[in-house]
Parts: sequence; C-alpha cells; structure tokens
Amino acid sequence: MRNLELFVAAYEERSFTLAAAREGATQSGVSQHVRNLEVRHGVELFRREKGRVLPTPAADVFYQHCLHALRASDTAFQRLRQFSFGLTGETRLGLMPTVNAAALAPALMRFRARHPNVKVSVTEAYSAALVAQVMAGELDVAVVPAMPAVQGLRISNFMATPEVLVRAKGADAGENAGGAPVRLAGLGPLKLVLPEIANVRAQTVRSHLNAHGAQIGEVVEMNSMMATLDLIGRSDWCAILPALLMATRTYGEMFDVRPLDPPMVLQLVMVESAATALPPAAEAFCEVLRETCMGLLAEGWPAGGHRPG
Repeated sequence: MRNLELFVAAYEERSFTLAAAREGATQSGVSQHVRNLEVRHGVELFRREKGRVLPTPAADVFYQHCLHALRASDTAFQRLRQFSFGLTGETRLGLMPTVNAAALAPALMRFRARHPNVKVSVTEAYSAALVAQVMAGELDVAVVPAMPAVQGLRISNFMATPEVLVRAKGADAGENAGGAPVRLAGLGPLKLVLPEIANVRAQTVRSHLNAHGAQIGEVVEMNSMMATLDLIGRSDWCAILPALLMATRTYGEMFDVRPLDPPMVLQLVMVESAATALPPAAEAFCEVLRETCMGLLAEGWPAGGHRPG
C-alpha cells in the first residue's frame, strides 16, 4: 500500500519533493518507490522535467484504481477497529414472545453496538420449554414468568409488566369505552384465548378474573402468540396479555388495548444454572434487554389505552 500512497501523492502534487513532504518521506524515497513501480510493471508513469513530474496516460488510469484500492483498504481497517472493544464470546438466551415482540430487536441493536464481538443466539419458546433447556445446559439464561424455586436453578427478578385486555379494534366496550381501564367486575362473559392449562399464566389469569367478578364464557387454548393475535384481530375473541408484548406501534394500531381494573402484573424472572456463573456476555445482554423493556413501558401506553398508574 505504501507504493500506492506515494504514487498518489506524486500524481496529485506533480512533484516528488512536495509528495515527500506530504507523506513524511524523503524526495529520493518517493522517486525510488515510483521507479520501482515502473520497472516492475514495465510502464512509464511520469515524465520527469525540471522541478516537476508530469503523469502519463498510464498514470491517469492507474491513479483512479489506486484511489479505489486505498479507500477499500481504509474501509477494511475501519471495520476491523469496530471489533477492538467490548466483550467477546457467545451467549445463548431463551426468551418468550412477550419479550421478543417489541424488545428483542432494539435490544440486540444496542448490544451489538456495545459488544460487536459477541455472538448472540436466541431461542423463543414458552416458559416450561425454556426452563428445561436451562436445566439441560442448552441455554445460559432464560426470561420467564415468576416461578417457584427449583433445585439446581438460580432465579432472580428481571422486571414487571402490567397485564392488559386485548381485543379487536372497534370492539364494543360498553361503559369501558373511551380508552378507560377495563373494570373486571361484571365484565363478560368473555370469549377468552389462553395458553394451555398447564401454563402458569393461564392459571393466574383465570384466578384474577374470577376473583374480581369477570365472567369467563368460552375458552380456546392456544400456545402460539402470533395465532392468538391473529384470532383476536379477526373476531370477538380477546386475551389477557402482557403490556410489554403490546408495546409496539403496529399492535397499538391494530388492537384495542386496555389496562385492567383492578390491575394485574406479570413478574418476569431470569432463570440460570445455580452451579455455574452467568457468562459476562449473557449478563450484559440481559441488562441491555431489561433497559430496553423498561424503556418501552416508560415511553407510553399502546394506542387506544392509558398508561398504568
């Protein structure tokens, strides 16, 4: 590359002396580098005259290609320098659709900007499957709803998100119209989409609705968040879902999203092996993810509803 840099300087300055001063070299050194190019390739690049050098047609063409080569080289080293900071290694994470829908993409972008050398692998599943993978050593950490203590696992708080009632846009809300929180007393009978009965959230939602006077009519069990939202958008079925899941502009425009009265909160926890330390990359990513989730909830409530107090 040095030959190319000195040639470009000589071409632009039309002087070996000025090129040498610009590049921190000697006049004889610049002259020798150019001469080496000419001899190696059997092409005259400059006509030497007193006090100046004049490029030949070959030099005109070579100059343009040298600019491309030097720019490509500089770009390559700039890209290399982007990987000269931050953590290294790999992290394997297990996340629920609740977290992935709105938070994963911005969190991943922020994390990559801070730690470009870390390879991030994300598995999406419901809590039971994720916990099993942590226990099997297939994941470093998983974010799931709060759960009882399990031998061999370390469980720590991640964050809390309110639960909301999600219906199709334009659903008749009766006295709950106008974006106000939905009063559960006397609400229903609801056509409710729930995860399968073995899911902790399904049992919690049923208990909360029953305890506060809401009536559950028909129930369909569905362990697919995308299918759940598709069904709600096409019909009069509804679901109780985490506000974090709905914290995207797209979902806010597609659905009627209301806080619950009295409120219901989903506590999310981090689950990891109790026998091994969480890798620094996994710990750093979870922190960025938590910041992102909290930021989404703090920015405001999905369209058509109010932020919880």
